[in-house]
Amino acid sequence: MNYSKSELMTINAARLLRDGDVVFVGVGLPNLACNLAHRTHAPNLVMIYEAGVIGARPSRLPLSIGDPSLVSGATAVCSMYDIFSFYLQRGNVDVGFLGGAQIDKFGNINATVIGEYEKPKTRLPGSGGSMEIAGWANRCYIITPHQKRRFPEKVDFITSAGFLNGGNERKNTGARGKGTQGVVTNLGILEPDQSGELILTALHPGATTEQVRENTGWNVKIASELKYTIPPSEEELKILREDLDPDGIYLK
Repeated sequence: MNYSKSELMTINAARLLRDGDVVFVGVGLPNLACNLAHRTHAPNLVMIYEAGVIGARPSRLPLSIGDPSLVSGATAVCSMYDIFSFYLQRGNVDVGFLGGAQIDKFGNINATVIGEYEKPKTRLPGSGGSMEIAGWANRCYIITPHQKRRFPEKVDFITSAGFLNGGNERKNTGARGKGTQGVVTNLGILEPDQSGELILTALHPGATTEQVRENTGWNVKIASELKYTIPPSEEELKILREDLDPDGIYLK
């Protein structure tokens, strides 16, 4: 069965979600992943959107965090301040989906600048709510293509904290959330070891450890019991292509 890299990443990200999870949903592929999980193995998933929507049940794929389709059938609608203060910081959010231009070996994310901050080569959109989500969500997942430029050993700027420089450094800051617990790419899945360093724990069908090493900016470690992900099912692909994103807004 043929499937794209975007479909592969979205489906494997959706599988990381558990039934009953409260998820802070972002736009793009994380949006697809959450809605796919809700339509398959996690019918009790609670989706929260940054604009202030709790328990969203969108009839169609929302195009942004403020899409009107999010309000219809939602459990509650409140202010953005309430979402961050009374839900996220209070510890009521299980999962945050994040992304960025760079992710380093300790799961730190850069979405601010490429190069030196004072004289950057490229200025990026910045944090939005990702800094708070990375600090306070109980666990965080990242979806990104596996390219060497996206996986430097150390990010140019820490927009959202993973495990900082490893060890107990994150814990010592007082951040309650557990940090980056998984990075889903088109080659496999990276997860943190006890020091917080991302290691390869699973390969997708057809991918190799050599490809992962070639596309990672540090000497990435391989788990002693390397797993292999299950290929996308017909049902998962059908929901993505025909129900969630028939126009290919995100999947193309």
